[in-house]
Amino acid sequence: MAATATRRRSLPLLSGPECCPTGLAEPMDRPTAESLAALLKAVADPARLQLLAQLRAAEAGEACVCDLTEPLGLAQPTVSHHLKVLADAGLLTREKRGTWVWYSVVPERLAEIAAVFA
Repeated sequence: MAATATRRRSLPLLSGPECCPTGLAEPMDRPTAESLAALLKAVADPARLQLLAQLRAAEAGEACVCDLTEPLGLAQPTVSHHLKVLADAGLLTREKRGTWVWYSVVPERLAEIAAVFA
């Protein structure tokens, strides 16, 4: 167990989201907990997790909403809603090109979520 603790200390320290950079390593106040819960709520949906995975796996690292509806088996308005929730949480960027909107994952934001539980 001591080797594990030493190995953990030698890893680069990631910081959690701006709301709680120490993650769950220290007690947090209610406003901080509410802010973190809002971020986690954004990913606490099966369709949103699927969207994040689809976008991370996309060959160009981005995808249009029109490319995401069929793999999820959801209607375009539903997919657009889920993408908006993820973008509002800072997990996705969006770029309008003509009539379509292209989405890509913000890897640093995903790393922040991972750091909460590290």
